Amino acid sequence: MRKAIFVSAIVAMCVAQPPPAKPDAAPPKPATPPRPPSVYSNPRAGASDPRIGLKAGLTDAAEVAWGMVRVATIPKPPGFAHGNNAVSAPEPPSDDPNNTEPRRPSLQFGSTNSDLAFSGNHVFVGNYNGINFYDIDNPADIKLRTSLLCPGGQGDVSVHKNLLFMSAEAMNGRLDCGAQGIPLPAGYKPPPLPKPDPNAAPGTRPRRPPPPANPDRFRGLRIFDISDISRPKQVAAVQSCRGSHTHTLVVDPKDKDNVYIYISGTGPVRQKEELADCSGDDPDKNPETALFRIDIVKVPLAHPERAKIVNSPRIFADEKTGAAAGLWKGGTHGEGTQPTSRTDKCHDITVYSAIGLAAGACSGNGIVLDISNPANPKRIEAVTDPNYAFWHSATFSNDGSKVLFTDEWGGGSQPRCRATDPMHWGADAIFTLDKGKLTLASYYKMPAPQTDKENCVAHNGSLIPIPGRDVMVQGWYQGGVSIVDFTDASRPFEIAYFDRGPTDANQRGSGGHWSTYWYNGYIYGAEIARGLDVFKLEPNEHMTQNEIDAASQVRNDVLNVQNQTKIEWPSNFITGRAYVDQLERGKALSAERIDALRKSMADGARTNPRALQTLAASLDRDAATAKSSADAKRMQALAGIFRTVGRR
Repeated sequence: MRKAIFVSAIVAMCVAQPPPAKPDAAPPKPATPPRPPSVYSNPRAGASDPRIGLKAGLTDAAEVAWGMVRVATIPKPPGFAHGNNAVSAPEPPSDDPNNTEPRRPSLQFGSTNSDLAFSGNHVFVGNYNGINFYDIDNPADIKLRTSLLCPGGQGDVSVHKNLLFMSAEAMNGRLDCGAQGIPLPAGYKPPPLPKPDPNAAPGTRPRRPPPPANPDRFRGLRIFDISDISRPKQVAAVQSCRGSHTHTLVVDPKDKDNVYIYISGTGPVRQKEELADCSGDDPDKNPETALFRIDIVKVPLAHPERAKIVNSPRIFADEKTGAAAGLWKGGTHGEGTQPTSRTDKCHDITVYSAIGLAAGACSGNGIVLDISNPANPKRIEAVTDPNYAFWHSATFSNDGSKVLFTDEWGGGSQPRCRATDPMHWGADAIFTLDKGKLTLASYYKMPAPQTDKENCVAHNGSLIPIPGRDVMVQGWYQGGVSIVDFTDASRPFEIAYFDRGPTDANQRGSGGHWSTYWYNGYIYGAEIARGLDVFKLEPNEHMTQNEIDAASQVRNDVLNVQNQTKIEWPSNFITGRAYVDQLERGKALSAERIDALRKSMADGARTNPRALQTLAASLDRDAATAKSSADAKRMQALAGIFRTVGRR
């Protein structure tokens, strides 16, 4: 297997910079006003929100934060950063059928930072040009360890032991990770964009024909051996028909010898001259089409070079007829609704092996999969939403009773958080999940209106492990970072945020937080244009220091957010104090009871074990009459802590 190009801390390449962006024009207004949502949608922030009107600038933009503080930022290194002539793959056309306005280039600031993965004291930052490895032993003073130059967009990453996985989808990807791209034949002229097919399925858009086939092109899943983190070595390159836009690492607890990777490809299907058996025809013309499926790669851990696609399940098939195109056909849901993309692919799949399920955000549908057999997932639920343009990603609550989906309205490159944009479009949709069935409960959208120079829409995030609550930190591109509490699925609300001004005051620029994830006490944010940000939580009226301390107890050796793991908290008084603060905030117990609980925990070992058992029994009685199920669970968990400590 050919090796990737890498350097320690520095890389530089030379290509022409993209042309200046043209002035922005307002997108066409919808033919009819948006239909009001059928469930709760959080309100837009008022004119006094400090995020409004922040000064623009790539390196000197104004910043504002509440409930969190930025502790460090490290810019993208040479070869990836603005002004370093970074090799940059063109962003693929959006699959959002709403994007009917002419495509205009945004200002680009180097190559795009994308997703994050963590292992030990390292964070791996994906990028359209490759991966940067950072040492986060001291999160306030992060250090670049290695830069792996390997263009191919989009650079989605995950890690398992000594193996690092990376998605590649763009046409400039090479098998050898070379930065020179794929040369076109002499005299070649790209064909024009085809005219829309009047007989095409609703929600589909014409794609420009791909460039000529080339045996050196790579689109699929790369696998690197990082046993020596300063010298990563490509050990496998698994080609796929649509490339890999994202991927999901799946660990089967019953199979210690292999891991599985679910490839979600969203790009155009390759010519059969480049990769045999690839077809982009609809299934009525070719039942073996590469559309309407995902690809599953089996990776033998002892021999990763033998990795290969072992299944391409038709997870969108009609349950009765078996027809591959069995879910949303594309188009609108009636007047005042979103044109929703056709379901012929997934954008992201999140697996939660502890409950045996996966949630797929699959262009026109949100789906639930049974992954008891990881190599052969089975769809058990599918929902649509008239307010969704393109189902993008999914996150389970820790107890598995809720799923938060995101909608990438505008494809990520458009401003979709303006004061004129509906709050239930381009938002999170929060569903309850009961016995495999999804029920819509509410919408949440970052509430501060942004300018028309800022690409903004719901994007990637992770749970923050505050016990007793469902809290998620999330990137909104240039809408910044928003932390949402969705413990009550019907009333989500913002509890903290961070925001910067636009990358440019006069032209739309590509920037903001692609992914923001909690890892071992800190929040890490992949900023598209500016680099890597690190944040810490700070107490405010919605979040106490005790809750932050309890969350910071949770430690992970590895984190791949799309491979969600169950959060467990130590049964100690650090955790218990967080529950007490929540019970006080919700007025679930009297002030006298709250004081007594705090005194018992403050006295610690001096408290009579029998007294702790008595407190536990009283909390169990209180739980039976609690005004909410969330408070009842907090009381029961706190009772369990008193019993555990009382037995020590």
